[in-house]
Amino acid sequence: MATGRTFVLIPGAGSDAWYWHRVEAELGGRGHQVVAVDLPWTDPAAGLPEYADAVVGAVAERGPAGAGDLVLVAQSMGAYVAPLVCGRLPVSLLVLVNPMIPASGETAGQWWANTGQPEAQREMDLRDGRRPDADFDPFVVFLHDVPQHIADDSARHAANPSDTPFGQPWPLSAWPDVPTRVLTGSDDRFFPAEFQRRVARDRLGITPDEMPGGHLVALSRPTEVADRLEAYAAAGPAERLGGQPPDDAGSGG
Repeated sequence: MATGRTFVLIPGAGSDAWYWHRVEAELGGRGHQVVAVDLPWTDPAAGLPEYADAVVGAVAERGPAGAGDLVLVAQSMGAYVAPLVCGRLPVSLLVLVNPMIPASGETAGQWWANTGQPEAQREMDLRDGRRPDADFDPFVVFLHDVPQHIADDSARHAANPSDTPFGQPWPLSAWPDVPTRVLTGSDDRFFPAEFQRRVARDRLGITPDEMPGGHLVALSRPTEVADRLEAYAAAGPAERLGGQPPDDAGSGG
């Protein structure tokens, strides 16, 4: 039986647990337990509360191992879900990877305009010589740094999410009292690094850590992601926090 920590891994919108499979193998090989979660993205009857239920249920299926020392890791829109779990499970650390950091009362549909994401992506595209008005191509935006065989397989694990979670206001009045880290891919073409730095600072008072890689770093650089997660989990509480939320955290980025 694994003797390390328990890492609970939440995918981003439209992704399934497969998104984390390379990181899961890395962490499992190092003696940790891993719970990679499937969320009901395509179910129009399911929204943020049901997604939180799915995380709690997935952990419960694995039994009591790791109780009191769960490291909860959320990719992209998974950041709308992970904080809802912190009051229901003994989470010792929350790690957000290229996240959509929510504000109180804000829907995931409003997040884009509230944070200025479209403008930030457009500016980066123009700077890097990409056409910002080109048809969306996941191989350009998401999979540009992912090994080809992994990128080719990714289509089997992607689905169009329902509109339900995008229309639900984020229900928490404040960020949970859990040490939080933000990890940003310096080559993310969807959420540019400078944009992520601004949103994390404005909404959480946290300066993100940066690593090479695009939006889907768990697929492109699993060893380094696992290294980062292990280091975060091993750090002391002060090191884990990464910064105190400002008084007006969640004011809209």
